[in-house]
Amino acid sequence: MLALDRLQSYAQRVLDVAASPSLSTRVGGYIALTKPRIIELLLITTVPTMIVAERGLPSLWLIVATLVGGTLAAGGANAINMYVDRDIDLLMERTKNRPLPSGLIEPRNALIFAIVIETISFFWLWGFVNLFSAVLAVTACLFYVFVYTLWLKRTSTRNIVIGGAAGAMPVLIGWTAVLNRLDWAPIILFGVMFYWTPPHFWALAIRYKDDYSAADVPMLPSVASMRTTAVRIVQYTVVLFALSLLFGPVAGLGAIYFVSALVLGGLFLYFAVDVLRTEDSVKAMRLFGYSITYVTLLFSAMVVDELVRSGF
Repeated sequence: MLALDRLQSYAQRVLDVAASPSLSTRVGGYIALTKPRIIELLLITTVPTMIVAERGLPSLWLIVATLVGGTLAAGGANAINMYVDRDIDLLMERTKNRPLPSGLIEPRNALIFAIVIETISFFWLWGFVNLFSAVLAVTACLFYVFVYTLWLKRTSTRNIVIGGAAGAMPVLIGWTAVLNRLDWAPIILFGVMFYWTPPHFWALAIRYKDDYSAADVPMLPSVASMRTTAVRIVQYTVVLFALSLLFGPVAGLGAIYFVSALVLGGLFLYFAVDVLRTEDSVKAMRLFGYSITYVTLLFSAMVVDELVRSGF
């Protein structure tokens, strides 16, 4: 009965939107398809990685070209994700007002839009950055769409664990944009973002576990106990902490980064353990909020450390 009510509500929203959609509303819908807030987080990790790779400031044009290409690549992948997930988005309170379940944008148009900007991103990065970065960007998209969205998300509790690899790719793209090669430093930084993703996402999913259950998506908090989820969060946070400290000497960074990584990682672990100790969803949301601050400040510390040591 609930599913029928939702479908009726969806049909009504489609009719309401179709009646008088303004141009600005439709443009806003296409922008929303790209998940701008997620893209913003990805770009926060790209520029600092470029600065560490350059041992200083890369050219402004290279930074802009990489960010434009990365934005288009991530936006295309996110839009395809919304196209595929439009059925379950309709069933979840958190996502039911997205452009596709709300009826603002037709699925066919959303898919065309996604493929077009993804194609543009590849040729943009190839033409203005390098082929290596372009291939990495497309690989991230394909992994996110086929491995995470189409396969793991609806079938495995390890969906966000493995799928998080796509979100860790921007550090590799940023590094190769500057040097056109990979080294151990960006690989370790990839690991930092890979292990950051599960505790970050599980902390949010604790709050929305009923949504995932309603959509039959086996996100860990919706199929496992709070304690099991909290234990996993702590485990991944410990590895994240260790990798963040290891990155410093491998990348040749100094005391500013090391102290920052130590303090920021220590706080991350404290908040994670607090979730385990209390099994409190409010504490989980505090961890989620801090996890975003953590990434922002950790990568900012890389920039400050590198620029100070480089004499900028």
